[in-house]
Amino acid sequence: MHATLLVELLTEELPPKALSRLGEVFADGVFKALLERKLVAADARMDRYASPRRLALTLQNVLGCAPDAVVDEKLMPVAVALDAEGRPTPALLKKLQAKNIPAEALPQFTRRMDGKSETLFYAMTLPGAALDDVLAGIVLDALKKLPIPKLMRWSDCDFQFVRPVHGLVMLHGERIVPGQAFGHASGRSTRGHRFMGDGEVTLAGADEYARTLYERGSVMASFEARRALITQKLAQACTALGEGVHHVDDSALIDEVTALVEYPVV
Repeated sequence: MHATLLVELLTEELPPKALSRLGEVFADGVFKALLERKLVAADARMDRYASPRRLALTLQNVLGCAPDAVVDEKLMPVAVALDAEGRPTPALLKKLQAKNIPAEALPQFTRRMDGKSETLFYAMTLPGAALDDVLAGIVLDALKKLPIPKLMRWSDCDFQFVRPVHGLVMLHGERIVPGQAFGHASGRSTRGHRFMGDGEVTLAGADEYARTLYERGSVMASFEARRALITQKLAQACTALGEGVHHVDDSALIDEVTALVEYPVV
């Protein structure tokens, strides 16, 4: 079944100068790993989110289980695998045992030239990866690869991250994908703005993430959307102040301000 996937890591305030990059690397890492496991198509739409207290992504059309794959397993040259009567040799039987291939599958083996020798091949069906089995590991691996120069510990736990972690959301459609990260089990609850929104925001499904967080939590999760709004409001404020007033086009400063706020007001 295809559905939108949501992953959100809720944290203390992240380093503002690194926030945009952290959001990009995290989302891209999760997407790449899902793509390698055939759980999503290369052209699937992905939305990245990075705000002072969260890194997140939504990814459309993610499978609950990847399709099975048939691969040709190269065994060994026929001259080594079979005796003069065509029966499997001890060398072949040992090879089959190591690869968990039943000897009864011998009639299904195919012969074809591999280089200069005729070789036995076996068409193996490999079960596709299940999202529930791999997502937590994918998320943790993506987090470990973030460009973080200095890690920290918090409370009495042994975990290390750039900032203390307070929650994990993993939804496939409306269903919670089981998993853990930094001692937190996955769920569907996140937190809104510290002062302006609901303290706890329950997400009905992955597709409603950005809208629900904005309407109930007063959080604009998209870094790009916050930046565009700040730039627009600055221009409007300068126009309202009259001729001769203009804002300085300082991209680095706007990026830093964007990384410091979850609900921009100019």
